Amino acid sequence: MAHGPMKLVCRCLSHTVGPSRFAFAFLPSPSPRSRTALAVSPPPSLPRSPSPKPHRVSRIFQNPLPAPQGPIPRSESGAMDLDPEGIFRDDSDEDDDNVQEREATKEMVVYLVDASPKMFTPATNQADEKGETHFHTIVNCITQSLKTQIIGRSYDEVAICFFNTKEKKNLQDLAGVYVYNVGDRDPLDRPTAKLIKDFSCIEDSFMSNIGSRYGITAGSRENTLYNALWVAQALLRKGSVKTVSKRILIFTNEDDPFGAITGAVKTDMIRTTIQRAKDAQDLGLSIELLPLSRPDEEFNMSHFYADLISLDGDEITEYLPSAGEKLEDMTDQLRKRMMKKRRVKTLSFAITNDVCIEVNTYALTRPTTPGTITWLDSLSNIPLKDPQMRFQMYNDMVVKFSVRELSEVKRVSSHHLRLLGFKPLDCLKDYHNLRPSTFIYPSDEHIFGSTRVFVALHSSMLRLGRFALAFYGNSTRPQLVALVAQEEVTSSAGQVEPPGMHMIYLPYSDDIRYPEEVHVTSDDAPRATDEQIKKASNLLKRIDLKNFSVCQFANPALQRHYGILEALALGEDEMPDIKDETLPDEEGLARPGVVKAIDEFKSSVYGENYDQEEAEAAAAKASRGDASKKRKAITDAASLKSAAYDWAELADNGKLKDMTVMELKSYLTAHGLPLSGKKEALISRILTHLGK
Repeated sequence: MAHGPMKLVCRCLSHTVGPSRFAFAFLPSPSPRSRTALAVSPPPSLPRSPSPKPHRVSRIFQNPLPAPQGPIPRSESGAMDLDPEGIFRDDSDEDDDNVQEREATKEMVVYLVDASPKMFTPATNQADEKGETHFHTIVNCITQSLKTQIIGRSYDEVAICFFNTKEKKNLQDLAGVYVYNVGDRDPLDRPTAKLIKDFSCIEDSFMSNIGSRYGITAGSRENTLYNALWVAQALLRKGSVKTVSKRILIFTNEDDPFGAITGAVKTDMIRTTIQRAKDAQDLGLSIELLPLSRPDEEFNMSHFYADLISLDGDEITEYLPSAGEKLEDMTDQLRKRMMKKRRVKTLSFAITNDVCIEVNTYALTRPTTPGTITWLDSLSNIPLKDPQMRFQMYNDMVVKFSVRELSEVKRVSSHHLRLLGFKPLDCLKDYHNLRPSTFIYPSDEHIFGSTRVFVALHSSMLRLGRFALAFYGNSTRPQLVALVAQEEVTSSAGQVEPPGMHMIYLPYSDDIRYPEEVHVTSDDAPRATDEQIKKASNLLKRIDLKNFSVCQFANPALQRHYGILEALALGEDEMPDIKDETLPDEEGLARPGVVKAIDEFKSSVYGENYDQEEAEAAAAKASRGDASKKRKAITDAASLKSAAYDWAELADNGKLKDMTVMELKSYLTAHGLPLSGKKEALISRILTHLGK
């Protein structure tokens, strides 16, 4: 393919970010609750799924290509569920795809919380800790997760279910299972402020209202874990797995729930429980575990839960907790499970006229902004429904359009990718990157064989050092994109970055500005001395931020915004105290080593007497400021005194000569005129100013 300029809609296109400088080392994703200015998340870790049944075969391959090598771990982290074009879309650019995406990315979650007596023991042996229990930790984690869902404007639905309880409350009337927030025959619902407020205080009344006990004991055939999985599966009966992601999250610190029994009874109970879990997974339900380690022993997945959630080998290490008894660690684990990366949309990728594959797109980095305004009914406080019709006046007639019709009018192309050719990677420039890229990964859900074609294309691009140039038929802004292949990166802890491609949106020629370069001669440019460079290097080492990440600093404006909304929704008496983490670390800058490095650098640049000269300059500035304030006070007083007279009338009637000198000077001072001269000169100056 030629390296010359290419045109799209009569506009020349320039190229963007090269992979050598593009930020592929993604950082852990903050939850929306953290209210960061930039929500950054790692690339997708896609869950394994059984081989899909082909719904449409684009082409039969005579020589099948090998499937991707290396593990594709279950999802642990994820980005905000946003439309990658939404940043540049006008409010009026409503697309019916938004409705489809909302339904396709909806999630139904059941929290299964172990309520056995072991969960109410102290989570640590350290004397300086507050003696918090694992149950307290989980309640706080789920509370934070529910808040995150509300702040993130999530459409997910949740249910909270306890097992190993004295009381029972479930539709199946099974012992040891208590469904907290869903009534009999009621569907799951979105989290509300009332649910969060009530659930956060559940510890106060849990023992008296619900109770705790060991559900699996010797001499009894009762299996509360089996019952809990049955109840959770029944709660997730609504909705198709094609449009709704259904998940069960199990919280427990008991790695061997059947340890109290032996013999054939134990074998039979383990077999039936695992079979119950497999039946749920066959129906499209995902079962995940968030384990907690007790102070005296680590949580051992191999005892039982590895078989329950179908883990083997290296996959077990993903679920092993690292100091999981602490609230912040458990909250982070839950956030990674709940913020699972879900696809933004599915695109068809035309390789040639005869070969078309299917790829999923994932949003990686997006700005975090306050939610849009929701209009409520003044009486019922229910959100107003968006009208389904729009109208336009034409020849005194009302022409009505549905939302779908209006979307079709605006549509200039369909959502698809079409491969145009390849170019060397050095054609991409990092300073041309104007918007976040989108990660794409193959899918065999509808077009069987897509993964094999994608792997062949991906491997060839890596081997030859090329990127693919493609046309992206965005419905409102079609443009050329660069597809940059990313190689899989692994470490001892597992997969760091998955194989896939980054879709980089190439700018048009008028998106790029060429600033005027100003060249100075060597005589005009100041040069730093070796001593100044040495002192500056020492200062940088002293104040260097170790392991810096933008995720460490929350946006204080967003923090305050959501903090106030949360306080109002939960009926809290006091507004939250927001800490501005973007302010300089005064305590760190006051350390002796840092202060010494700053003084040495200032002395090397400004001289030894810089502090004294700076103090003198500050004093002079302060004195000038005081004089200015004094003059302003005099002017204000004169203006007030002058306003008491009608000077134009006095001048017309010749009565200025009857006024005192101080009264005349009040007019002159108020209007910034000279005060010198005798009374006649003052009167003449006033008449001239009045135009008399």
